[in-house]
Amino acid sequence: MRIEYEKQHSGCLGRDMEFKVYGQGGKPVLAVPCQNGRFYDWENFGMLDTLRDYLEEGKIQLFTVDTIDGETVSCAGGNPYERVRRHEAWYNYVVEELIPRIREINGTGQALLSTGFSMGAYHAANFFFRRPDIFDSVIALSGVYDTQDMYGGYMDEVVYANDPCASLSGMPADHPYIRMFNERTIILCVGQGAWEEQLLAGTRRIDQVLHAKGIRAWVDYWGLDVNHDWPWWKKQMRYFLPHVVGNP
Repeated sequence: MRIEYEKQHSGCLGRDMEFKVYGQGGKPVLAVPCQNGRFYDWENFGMLDTLRDYLEEGKIQLFTVDTIDGETVSCAGGNPYERVRRHEAWYNYVVEELIPRIREINGTGQALLSTGFSMGAYHAANFFFRRPDIFDSVIALSGVYDTQDMYGGYMDEVVYANDPCASLSGMPADHPYIRMFNERTIILCVGQGAWEEQLLAGTRRIDQVLHAKGIRAWVDYWGLDVNHDWPWWKKQMRYFLPHVVGNP
């Protein structure tokens, strides 16, 4: 399997940002780590072994991004106005700087799949719902899709743009994105076992919002034995990925 490490300077963030590339060709996949995680976590936690056949057979090419969660969604006690604007700078880095590089490396011209687990699921869904012109699919596992706990209830126009439950709730029925969402693949999943209580509630909230807006999504609730942890996320990725890219 082809594995490459890259570092690029981000003008949006004013720092160097790192990412890794796995595989060659196939559908480009933007993979976001869990809360406060790093770009190498998918590799270190064994997700590459789970997806090895997809990667080696050229069905997908995986791009694992770095986050700055410690300055944004996880920075308890920090000024929410400043934190969310730092988050927006990271969002702009991914959309304006990283994704053009992904397209250059990938070379297939395909739209991206965004995916992640836990806080990574929030980020993946946020990218998808803000930019369905770039992403044609999302697989978000064990996520929360509002910003209530991230910013302590603080709300302004930048938080609103990064809060899928709020921004989708406020989207007019004739907004062109709703048609685009219904032409794409939306998969949200959560377990009902240990450490999934908050994520289960968050998934139910966005499920209600999507239903109210007529946005078709596959929202799947797994069993009471399904915990908030990597072994289950690996099983879920193997289960859902064929519905986006087919079998390897």
